[in-house]
Amino acid sequence: MSEEIRYRKIIHVDMDAFYASVEQMDNPELKGKPLAVGGSEVRGVVSAASYEARKFGVRSAMSGIQAKRNCPELIFVRPRFERYKEISNKIRKIFHDYTDLVEPLSLDEAYLDVSQNKKGNPSATLIAQEIRKRIFEEVGLTASAGISVNKFVAKIASDYNKPNGQKTVNPDEVEDFLEKLDIKKFYGIGKVTTEKMYHHGIFTGKDLKSKTKEYLEQHFGKSGGFYYNIVRGIHNSEVKPNRVSKSVAAEHTFNENLTSEIFMQERLERIAAELEKRLKKYNISGKTVTLKIKYSDFTTQTRSKTLPYFISDKGLLFVTAKELLYQERMKDSVRLLGISLNNLNTEIKKTVVVQLRFEF
Repeated sequence: MSEEIRYRKIIHVDMDAFYASVEQMDNPELKGKPLAVGGSEVRGVVSAASYEARKFGVRSAMSGIQAKRNCPELIFVRPRFERYKEISNKIRKIFHDYTDLVEPLSLDEAYLDVSQNKKGNPSATLIAQEIRKRIFEEVGLTASAGISVNKFVAKIASDYNKPNGQKTVNPDEVEDFLEKLDIKKFYGIGKVTTEKMYHHGIFTGKDLKSKTKEYLEQHFGKSGGFYYNIVRGIHNSEVKPNRVSKSVAAEHTFNENLTSEIFMQERLERIAAELEKRLKKYNISGKTVTLKIKYSDFTTQTRSKTLPYFISDKGLLFVTAKELLYQERMKDSVRLLGISLNNLNTEIKKTVVVQLRFEF
């Protein structure tokens, strides 16, 4: 008799239009209106859009100018990250009432492993319902959730019945669920890879599943093996409560485009100081400094340099960023500058994954 396959119970909770929803909650006059957090009709980039704005095609990372074109009635508000963090902390406290295995991905989403939970509830589906109900009653916001055997499927499922909904993909439903899915809905497959897959006749999970591992590795490199596994529901990454940062960054979008490298230098010095604060707060240092430059035509360029030692000091960050700034000529006026530090001194520990069997 073959050994029984054992499964985890993973919930992915994703707040609905989080930044925009907080603004509408705090200012009732904004409820039901198309809203963009960040940017403006003159400059900047949209950080988040309300569902009313999304109906007009307004999306995060879109320029404020384009967002206003799409939705002339769009209201812009400045982001209040301290407020978002305050709300996020309240939501995480609710999560921890159920499990300590909580892995935040950002302020508005997290994975929870409830295989063994503090409530002794055998149903991950009911736990997700209860968490969403508590978030609404105690915080005043709606959340969506995906429930399945691993993080990958749970993440996809949480987007299935948005907003204010949830979807459970049981162990025996995983492969069928993924086979029917449009390839662009697969988490981790971006626009460029999607187009490449289309060229290879891969439009759905079923198409992806029909390709051999060798074929996928030949055409998609190291990621081929990952694609081969995920479409079969194989994704053994555990929920990591102390998720290790891979990089720390600070950046600034300017009110007016900069053309003078002297002015850019001044801004870089301030950005380096801000980055130092973030690094010191968490006692992090790193070896690779990356300068991010966004031009007036919205194209982005990055330049990196890896040092032989770890740094976190604003002086060394600034000197390295300044060297990268002068590495080659600017191709246009600059609207944003940023400095990030990776190749960090944080240690990532690998653990052996053991699947556990529970009823959903």
